[in-house]
Amino acid sequence: MCDAAVFATYVHHLDPVIVWVWRGLALRWYGLAYLSGFVVGFLLLRHLARRKLWVMAPEKTADFIAAAALFGVFLGGRLGYILFYFLPKEGFGALAADPFLVLRVWEGGMASHGGILGLVIFTWIYSRREKVSWTGLGDGLCVVAPVGLFFGRMANFINGELYGRVATGVGWAVKFPMALGDDKAPESMRFDEAAAAVTAVKPGLADVHQSLEAGRQAIEAGLSANEYLAARGPMFDLMLAANRHSPEVSAVLGRFLEPRHPSQLYEALLEGVALFAILWLVRVRIPKAPNGLLTGLFFACYAIFRIFSEYFREPDAALVGPLTKGQFLSLFMLLFAAGFFIYAWKQRGSLEMAPP
Repeated sequence: MCDAAVFATYVHHLDPVIVWVWRGLALRWYGLAYLSGFVVGFLLLRHLARRKLWVMAPEKTADFIAAAALFGVFLGGRLGYILFYFLPKEGFGALAADPFLVLRVWEGGMASHGGILGLVIFTWIYSRREKVSWTGLGDGLCVVAPVGLFFGRMANFINGELYGRVATGVGWAVKFPMALGDDKAPESMRFDEAAAAVTAVKPGLADVHQSLEAGRQAIEAGLSANEYLAARGPMFDLMLAANRHSPEVSAVLGRFLEPRHPSQLYEALLEGVALFAILWLVRVRIPKAPNGLLTGLFFACYAIFRIFSEYFREPDAALVGPLTKGQFLSLFMLLFAAGFFIYAWKQRGSLEMAPP
C-alpha cells in the first residue's frame, strides 16, 4: 500500500474516559451510553403508554426501566459475556482466581445476546408479578431496545474495541491501535517496531521500552518470555495513552496498523437506527398488532442484521464452524422469532373471531 493511502486513513485516537473524577474513578463514554439508552428508552416507553400502545400504565414506566436495566441488561449482559466469551477462552480457573471480574464491566464489557436473554427472562417474571401480558410487555421493550443498542455500539467505537476486519479500498476505513495488542491480528507482529518508533517520538517512554527490548532479547536468547510479557502490557497502555493526546504518535502508529472496517458504526446503524425505525413504524401504524409480533420482528431483524454485520467485524472469539460466535448465537434468535410470529398469528386469529 502506498504511503499516501496509509496516511489518508484515520487513526483512531478517541479517549474512552470523559473525565477523571477521583483516584482512578472516571466517567466513561461506555457508562454514559448505557445511561442515555435507559433515559431515552424511558421517555419513549412512557410516550407509548400514554398513547395506549403499551400494556403498562405511564406512571409505572420508570420503575420498569430501572428494574429492566439492573436485572435484565446489566446482569444478563455481563453473565452473557462471561458465559459466551470469557469462559470458552480463559476457562473456569481464571474466573475462580478472580471472581470479582464479573463486576468489572469495563473489562470485556457485556454481551448483547446475554442482555437480550436477560430481558426475556426479566419480562417474563415481571409480567407475572404485574399480571399483564408477557408478550405485550416485551413488545414495548423491544420497540425501544434498539436505542440502547445504538448508544452501546457508538461507545464501542469510541473505545476502539470490537473493530472490523481488514478493509481494502474502503475510503472510510479506520486504523485501530487496539489491534496491536490482539495476538490474532497482523498488527501484533509489528508491536516491537511500533514501540520503538513511538519511543523515538516520545523519549519519556524510553525506560519502559528498554524493559520491553530486554525481554525480547531474552526470548531470542532462548530464555523465558515472562520478562517480555511483563513489559509489553505497560508499554501498550502507554502507547495508547500517548496516541490519544499526540498527533505525532498517531501518525507513527498509522504506519504499523491495517485499515479496518468501522464495524461498530455499521452495527449502530443496523441494530440501532434501522431496527428502531422498523419497530416504531409498525407500532404506531398498526396499533392493534397482536401481542408478540413486535418481539418476533425484533428477534428476526436483529439476528439478520447481526449475521450480516459480523462479516465486517473481526471475530472476538473462536469460530463455531464457519460462523462467528455472534452469528451462531443469532441463529437461536431466529428460532425465537419464529415462535413469537406463530404466537402472534394465533392471537390474530382469536381477535378476528372475537365478537364486536
